[in-house]
Amino acid sequence: MAFDEMDVDTIWMDGEFVDWDDAQVHVLTHGLHYGSGIFEGARCYETEQGPALFRWEEHLERFYNSAQPYEMEIDYSVAELTEATLELIQRQDLSSCYIRPVAFYGYNSLGVSPEDCPTRTAIAAWPWGAYLGEDALQNGIDVMISSWRKHASSQVPTNAKTTGLYVNSLLAGEEARRNGYAEALVLNKEGNVAEGPGENVFLVRDGELYTPGLSESILDGITRDTVITLAEDLGYTVHDNVSISRGELNTADELFFTGSAAEVTPIRKVDNVTIGDGSRGPVTEDIQSRFFEVVERRTNEYDDWFEYV
Repeated sequence: MAFDEMDVDTIWMDGEFVDWDDAQVHVLTHGLHYGSGIFEGARCYETEQGPALFRWEEHLERFYNSAQPYEMEIDYSVAELTEATLELIQRQDLSSCYIRPVAFYGYNSLGVSPEDCPTRTAIAAWPWGAYLGEDALQNGIDVMISSWRKHASSQVPTNAKTTGLYVNSLLAGEEARRNGYAEALVLNKEGNVAEGPGENVFLVRDGELYTPGLSESILDGITRDTVITLAEDLGYTVHDNVSISRGELNTADELFFTGSAAEVTPIRKVDNVTIGDGSRGPVTEDIQSRFFEVVERRTNEYDDWFEYV
């Protein structure tokens, strides 16, 4: 759904609430030219206790950590960004939404160095359903191995959620969609499985879970961490620091994506090779069911993961 079709009208920007259409920047903004920005993607879920931000503290921690390699000083504290976000959701009367904090080097000079450029900070929130479609959550998606490789941590900080680096994700995802797939899988420079364009990936074999370790050029996903915790609490063995070869994907019992946007999405085919029996597998279904039970607050466990609006 396009933004102009949504009932949203406000953005928090540099300490003020402004009309949606007035949240603008100069065309010579440093971040527009060089991708010198960082961002987060978090969700607020509708619960019986009211709207609840999911793992907001962890998202903000990663937000500030992402700024460090770029020596970007964010002028607002965690408390200030949290207060702004809660009020933003209240002002727009959102029962559930996706939340996008972003910080970037703004307008002043246009050398590659952002030395004299101010840091701009904004937060938007809008309704956003299942990232890859409601049907995908139940029936899974088809993915392809992208010809584009994930950049290595020796080139750019892979664990910083940097705006410019998502050109890599754009290329991989659009290549997949041009070829009739819903999403891509990206390999790292060694040829091992890294992640999706905006998702971490899990492999299931003989009832145990495997996911690439941080040294495989992946983002340390918060939903990834959530799924590891939930799976272990359900009694599954999780191997979270492994290398997964491309060939192992084809012989997996199950595969699924995780992410704040994608949540827990099964993968039914990779390059037209059917995974398992081509449907959402029992382990994936078990973890997915538990995930939504937790985020929708149908259980009283994991209270410290939530911030209520």
